[in-house]
Amino acid sequence: MTDPNPDPGWFYCTKHNRVEHGQTCRAVDLLGPYPDKATAERALEIARERTKANDEADRRWNGDDD
Repeated sequence: MTDPNPDPGWFYCTKHNRVEHGQTCRAVDLLGPYPDKATAERALEIARERTKANDEADRRWNGDDD
């Protein structure tokens, strides 16, 4: 049986620069969902880390290791 009221998750709104519980802003402005408020508060840091890791993987894939 599924939960009739599942937790909507935590999001970071890039338009308002704030953490929100549930999708209160437009989806295009949101990062997430995250499992808790503390993780959502780190959303921009998490995005930077993921971007850096993907950029490094792209450089390795393209043979641009220095």
